[in-house]
Amino acid sequence: MPHADLSALHELLGPDARPCRRAVTGERGTALPAFTDHHVHTHLIDEAPLSRHGIAAVVDLGGDPIALARRPGGGFPAVAYAGAFLTAPGGYPVGRSWAPPETTHEITNISLDAGVPGGVATAIDEQHTCGASVIKVALNFSSGPVFDLETLQAIVASAHARGLPVVAHVEGEGMLRRALDAGVDALAHTPFSEWADPASIARARAMGQRWISTLSIHDGPGRERATINLTTFAAAGGRVLYGTDLGNGDRASGIQPDELAALDSAGVRGPALVAALADPWPLREAPHGVASFVAGEAPGSVDEVPAWLAGATVVPTEELIHDDHR
Repeated sequence: MPHADLSALHELLGPDARPCRRAVTGERGTALPAFTDHHVHTHLIDEAPLSRHGIAAVVDLGGDPIALARRPGGGFPAVAYAGAFLTAPGGYPVGRSWAPPETTHEITNISLDAGVPGGVATAIDEQHTCGASVIKVALNFSSGPVFDLETLQAIVASAHARGLPVVAHVEGEGMLRRALDAGVDALAHTPFSEWADPASIARARAMGQRWISTLSIHDGPGRERATINLTTFAAAGGRVLYGTDLGNGDRASGIQPDELAALDSAGVRGPALVAALADPWPLREAPHGVASFVAGEAPGSVDEVPAWLAGATVVPTEELIHDDHR
């Protein structure tokens, strides 16, 4: 590929895009870093199609910590996980049909001492011992009790002491501000139930908070609020991650074209869209030994990128022969 064409490819898809061909089939295409869906629930989905349809890794944001710890390792998709939802007594998602009792942990005591029944440290230690890479808290004021600020700050402090970031489901008036006040590291959804004011956007960006998109699960006013909030956050330099809440609704496993299109419409375009897919958070590194590969011609314009990315599949990197000079 001539230098000018390679530069154009990088302008559309970022510096890691490489023209290549598959060694066995000879199929030509483009290699990109391995893609992650940053919000799934593995107990509610069929994982088998994920890698065939472009997803090399997932982040499970709410499941049975013991079952997740017992997963066999080494396969794809790679799975990082939060373990159980941490929630206030009787809070979301306790009692939901899709959330078996093992997937929730109700905190009744602010104690940071190990082993205290219902204590903050006890809950964090349980997830940490089971191999969690992130802690998930429920702040769904629209559906029941939520943590007060003091308890939420204790959760964040306890998680950070163990090297774990905290991600929150925020829903209901004032929950975004509470998450910011407590130092929550990421939001499991773009805020969709309240408008993010300019001061909150600025705080979230300044503290390096990540917003996981999940735009396409909404419709009506929630979709509009989430889209405008994410547009503003991204334009301010906020860190956006691709996520779908897969398991919520009846959708095929794999890259979700609707989510790609929604991110693009929110201004997360071209290289930024690839970066939202390729960020390995909450892990430091993407899965080793695989890449996301899109067969055929590369897109001719940034408008074509979302639909083109939806055709990705996961392939071993040893199978790819880079072809920078074609």
